[in-house]
Amino acid sequence: GIGASAGGIKALQEFFAHAPADAGAAYVVILHLSPDHESHLAEVIQKSGSMRVTRVVQAEAIEPNRIYVISPNESLAIADGHLRVADVTKPEQRHSAIDVFFRALAEARGPHAVCVVLSGTGQDGAAGLTRVKAEGGLAIAQDPGEAESGDMPRNAIATRMVDLVLPVAEMPPRIVGYL
Repeated sequence: GIGASAGGIKALQEFFAHAPADAGAAYVVILHLSPDHESHLAEVIQKSGSMRVTRVVQAEAIEPNRIYVISPNESLAIADGHLRVADVTKPEQRHSAIDVFFRALAEARGPHAVCVVLSGTGQDGAAGLTRVKAEGGLAIAQDPGEAESGDMPRNAIATRMVDLVLPVAEMPPRIVGYL
């Protein structure tokens, strides 16, 4: 699971430019999106690497070597090897979409879960990251000095549960090595 908000597009492009297409991992991107605008995130990420990118609009089986992106005003959960979409019904859910997904990821994948907190404002991702760690997974934060907006990585690091603080380009090989 990869979470980002402000400045996260650039970080995501860098991440997927360095992610091997055949490592067997599935990546789920949770980006804070305005509910009022159409998202082109899937197309932007697709240009950054060679893995297939899918915008999740209905229940979707999770397949290796694939990238899944959230739709605006939606939240994602995991059940029975599928990503499940739900409408965001409360404003506070929009600001905690990363935490919601990281918690679901931790419950579904346990020690096989990896969460990444990239550039963004606010605290989203920090609480969910602690759940991933409690279930034995790996937690990574972008080096705040590299991030366009370092709030989210700094808040993640402040939990003292982050395993690695790295520049974005170094994350994919470390994830592959972990898995």
